[in-house]
Amino acid sequence: MILMSTLYIREVPEAVAETLKERAAAQGQSLSAYVAGELSKLAARPTNDEVLARLRKLDRTGGPSSDEIVEAVQAGRR
Repeated sequence: MILMSTLYIREVPEAVAETLKERAAAQGQSLSAYVAGELSKLAARPTNDEVLARLRKLDRTGGPSSDEIVEAVQAGRR
């Protein structure tokens, strides 16, 4: 069973509300269903901090050295 919460969002600019209503209608959805779907997509994306944490955990011992990177960049500029 999936539990659902109710959110009330205040102070949404009228132009934003109208755009969301139009997009919901274009997809044959209610505004609530459309916004819930968009919020689900947003919540599923990792934050910048989460991405950085994942990158910091990667093993980079087999990668190029700083000198090799600088050399490759300089070669590309010639």
